Amino acid sequence: MYLEFFIIFLLSLFLIFVIRNNACKIGLLDIPNSRSTHLKHTPKGAGVGFYIATVLVVLVFNHTFVMMHSWIFISVFLVFVVGVLDDYYDIPARIKFFILILSSIFFLFDNMLISHLGTFFGVTLQLEWFALPFTIFAVVGFTNALNFIDGIDGLAATISIIILGTFFTVGYLHNDLFIMYVSGAFISTLLAFLVYNWSPASIFMGDSGSLTLGFVISILAIKSLEYLPAVSVLFIVAIPVLDTFTVMMHRKLNGQSMFSADKCHMHHIFNDFFSGDNQKTVGFLGLFQLIYSSIGLLQVHEGVDDGLLLLLFLFNVALFYLVLSTMIKKQNRKC
Repeated sequence: MYLEFFIIFLLSLFLIFVIRNNACKIGLLDIPNSRSTHLKHTPKGAGVGFYIATVLVVLVFNHTFVMMHSWIFISVFLVFVVGVLDDYYDIPARIKFFILILSSIFFLFDNMLISHLGTFFGVTLQLEWFALPFTIFAVVGFTNALNFIDGIDGLAATISIIILGTFFTVGYLHNDLFIMYVSGAFISTLLAFLVYNWSPASIFMGDSGSLTLGFVISILAIKSLEYLPAVSVLFIVAIPVLDTFTVMMHRKLNGQSMFSADKCHMHHIFNDFFSGDNQKTVGFLGLFQLIYSSIGLLQVHEGVDDGLLLLLFLFNVALFYLVLSTMIKKQNRKC
């Protein structure tokens, strides 16, 4: 398994290099707009490289694993395809949502659903008939949440590596090959991507990368519910979730559409706070993600009631909202 991870790393290095050097010819350039943090045309679509590298190595070395989880691999492939199309044509959001919903439904065929949320102050919350709609909501929500934080060099990859590393630990502790294999494979490919994406980035992952990555992490999160309470998983994936919650709350309370585009995401605000230093911003948010992921793991062993954990998470949502709202006002941002 670890040899395969190393090969994925090397093949990703090569494929991303090829895509970067031919981005102009194949039409994969990110053109700066009003919400961009970069100022020049930059290659994108590294997600194509790291997805192909991962799938090729897994197919060659462990095709039985693919066959065992064929519906999961089909669903990831569909999300990858819509991400590639979006990198080329900037397709409407409704099409992306439709594919994400369809892909989430495929989880049924692999018996992967969020069937319960935990025990809150002695009351176990079973979803029953609401399991599929809630699973779709959670997967679509988190996939887009990760897509939203892909705004500065190295951030989405760094946050994802920390989250995937936490899930790898869960898989290792519980001898779950699926979680270990998938998380380890994507950690390997993201480490290769960071060689090119660390500030100043020479290529971006694009939606082909961020949508695929968010979807894969959603799969691992659902699988880890066999061993962890849902609230612990919420901590493990905290930064993208907190960012989405606080941004949407701020828009709603200010009379704007919760789905409008702006520069008021966590990374925009902290990047301004750190005077445009991408590396400090990534390091700061990465440290917070590491702390949250550690809390998610540690609280399982402490046996804390899920209700108290949920209150703690909601407290963090409120705290982040207050801090970011204050920073937005001081930075005179239009949000």
